[in-house]
Amino acid sequence: MIPLSAPEVGAREQALVAEALAAGDVAMGPQVAAFETAFAALTGRAHALAVSSGTAALHLALRLLDLKPGEAVICPTLTFMGGVAPVIYQGATPVFADVDPVTWGLDPACLPEAFDVAGARGLSVRAVVPADLYGQCCDIGPILDIAADRGVPVILDSAEAVGATLNGRHAGAGALMAAYSFNGNKIITTGGGGMLVSDDAALMERARYLSTAARRPAVHYEHDEVGYNYRLGAVAAAIGLAQLETLEARVARRRAVFESYRAALSDLPGVRFAPEGPGRLHSRWLSVMLLGPDARVTPDALRLALHAEGIESRPVWKPMHLQPVFQDAPRVGGAVAESLFAHGLCLPSSTTLTEADQARIIAIIRGELT
Repeated sequence: MIPLSAPEVGAREQALVAEALAAGDVAMGPQVAAFETAFAALTGRAHALAVSSGTAALHLALRLLDLKPGEAVICPTLTFMGGVAPVIYQGATPVFADVDPVTWGLDPACLPEAFDVAGARGLSVRAVVPADLYGQCCDIGPILDIAADRGVPVILDSAEAVGATLNGRHAGAGALMAAYSFNGNKIITTGGGGMLVSDDAALMERARYLSTAARRPAVHYEHDEVGYNYRLGAVAAAIGLAQLETLEARVARRRAVFESYRAALSDLPGVRFAPEGPGRLHSRWLSVMLLGPDARVTPDALRLALHAEGIESRPVWKPMHLQPVFQDAPRVGGAVAESLFAHGLCLPSSTTLTEADQARIIAIIRGELT
């Protein structure tokens, strides 16, 4: 099987892991602090906290806002469940808004109505959580302005966008806090893991405290509130440190994979590819193609044809407002997200994808679409 997005692990990762194991640094060790420091430098933020997943990072951010039942968080409807579940963990209500057709991120034009829809349901909006989808930064500037006018913080879900930039600034810039993922299918992976970043020292100190089970300093285990077991281990951090060293090359390779697909397939009827918005460096975490109504086959028929040849592909995220669990959630729009779901297909995008394998994938797609 040619996977959708396989991890790339080499000699440097093995060497740093071996060093951690030799020193007995399995759970905690200097690798964690070093990884946090390196990631803070990458993103241009003052503080970073390594945790067990991107979802954990986002959950901590929402916990720091003291989110409660009867309160709401505005989220894009086109996103991964992990970007929305923490809202539910806190007992709050997600309000879903449509995405724009260029960045595929939260559409700023939908935000004012989303605030109104929440208010009509008696919900107080406490945060806006846009997402940087598939490796492209959302339109964060207008989102920040609209949220600031209403006194609401923005927390960026940049789980899919490590290595992406907007106007030269790394994904996550500008928001009060930003969350990232190092899941096994990401450009940078620690097997699992995530990171929370911010320039607010007090917020990050409390996040660190909550991530270690909210344990007070004492010889025994002392707790006056409930926290989480969210910290990242030293072995995982060692892998992350090694991966960061090659991030630029990894992004370049993913972009090259995408360009190969686009160059070879754009002439086919009904075929388009995910756009790259102005001022953006799209990391192309996943290469996404769109099959319009004039394409010879549907995205799902093409997915099945690729699967029959041992090639993994996947639909674009199913919008949250179409998920059974959120069928009664308030929302604004959704037509753009629904169209992307109906027409989108994610193609194999690994940095380790060989030219021969990609040529075979392209040949199969051309055969299905001509």
